[in-house]
Amino acid sequence: MGIIVQKFGGSSVADNERLLNVCKHIINEYNKNNKVVVVVSAQGKTTDKLVSEESQISKNPDKREHDVLVSTGEQITIAKLAIYLKELGYDAISYTGWQIPIVTDDIYGNANIIDIKTDKILQQLENNKIVVVAGFQGVNKEGDITTLGRGGSDTTAVALACYLNADKLYIYTDVDGVYSEDPNVNPNAIKYETISYDKMIQMAKSGAKVLHTKCVEMAKENNVPIIVKSTFVENEGTTVQ
Repeated sequence: MGIIVQKFGGSSVADNERLLNVCKHIINEYNKNNKVVVVVSAQGKTTDKLVSEESQISKNPDKREHDVLVSTGEQITIAKLAIYLKELGYDAISYTGWQIPIVTDDIYGNANIIDIKTDKILQQLENNKIVVVAGFQGVNKEGDITTLGRGGSDTTAVALACYLNADKLYIYTDVDGVYSEDPNVNPNAIKYETISYDKMIQMAKSGAKVLHTKCVEMAKENNVPIIVKSTFVENEGTTVQ
């Protein structure tokens, strides 16, 4: 029994059928008597759609207002997922970044997390609730919404695992681990059982899309192993450590 952080990306939560599949992963951990914190991205191409709509209004939008806009995608996901879990008989509560709060600096569009107030999350876990957190977003000291840049939901998950001293961190994606190269291009690509932080950072900088550099650097700095698994296939994943 311990604290488990699970992160699900946009393709994993793209529609109601996939949300139900995500619920099964969450419930599986919860039924092992773990305390579960879930971090989610916006559904599918929601963020891209928002940015496209924004570009029709302004080619150079105000950075503060841009973050207010694009952060709404994750808010939709957390509410839907919490509603779904409740419908299945499991008590859940959703939080945006500013509700927790996840405190960041003032760099709109690529903010850095400087603190997470964990009291609210820990209280809800003690009440046996599943806590669903919006990834990719935080709030600065002036109370303005900020976003964390590319891979921001992964960064949120790693940071929460650090601040909550989680027992395990799972990042669920549409691949079943980290490969030596893209398995869709080369079917002979080798899947790693484990991979070092430094190797993963090197791969991310070279264009690998499984994890982004920022979240792996944070995991390395705080010695938090990341288990990369598929949302859709029941295979052993890759541990980044």
